[in-house]
Amino acid sequence: MPNAKTEPLAETIAARLTAALDPAHLHVSNDSAKHRGHAGDDGSGESHFSVAVTSAAFEGKSRVERQRLVNRALADLLETRIHALAIRARTPGEADGV
Repeated sequence: MPNAKTEPLAETIAARLTAALDPAHLHVSNDSAKHRGHAGDDGSGESHFSVAVTSAAFEGKSRVERQRLVNRALADLLETRIHALAIRARTPGEADGV
């Protein structure tokens, strides 16, 4: 796994979710610029993110269970580096529009 201290946080997020969920589709967006000066903006330019992930790992899981899988893969980052994370988690059969 790449060194999380030297790469952009979006790449770390993508690597973690790829390892945990083996996604068919994954898009990580750094939304921090939209929140500059707002609560939670630490000035790093890497505090607010969105992820759209399609994975068979979500089959039979509720929306909350899917979000928990994503959150578990990123737990330490959510505690220390990520202020906000928007999650769109779908199964391959729900993938239209991801």
